[in-house]
Amino acid sequence: MTVLVGYATAHGSTREIARRIGSRMRTAGVEAEVLPLDAVHDVSGYDAFVVGSAVHGQKWLAPARDFVRRPDLAAGSRPVWLFSVGMPGALRGPWKRLMDKELPVIESDLAAPITVRAHRLFSGVIRPGHLNRTGRLRFRLMGCRYGDHRDWPEIDTWADQIAAFLPHPSPGPLRD
Repeated sequence: MTVLVGYATAHGSTREIARRIGSRMRTAGVEAEVLPLDAVHDVSGYDAFVVGSAVHGQKWLAPARDFVRRPDLAAGSRPVWLFSVGMPGALRGPWKRLMDKELPVIESDLAAPITVRAHRLFSGVIRPGHLNRTGRLRFRLMGCRYGDHRDWPEIDTWADQIAAFLPHPSPGPLRD
């Protein structure tokens, strides 16, 4: 069982989350390959997929959107999990409640012809340099906080749940 943990990132936060997911899966005995999605040309060698993208304007980045729309991915019966990396951890007050509405908007934009086992929205890293001047102003007016908002225990738990779902190779006979 080989799993592709593929990602599209803008500033590196999504890449680090994908690496963490891959590491957790390997620790659980699942063979996982972590790659940027624009480097994946052939999916025939993978038995399952964990695909993630940074979210900008409630949309995945183009390489991730294109990947989940691939005909060779839709044609198979291999399991697929999605994760999005946005800024729910940066939001406060009434804005925080709006994050529950973001996943359906993202999924609608993907229009992926695949069956998804689960889709999670994780918080990422947001720094002033990630936003243009107008974006920084809007961010501050909304009362948001810059920083690293990733919840590693939440990410680890999700990766462990995926690994537990997947078949593991049987250990060989014990030898003296």
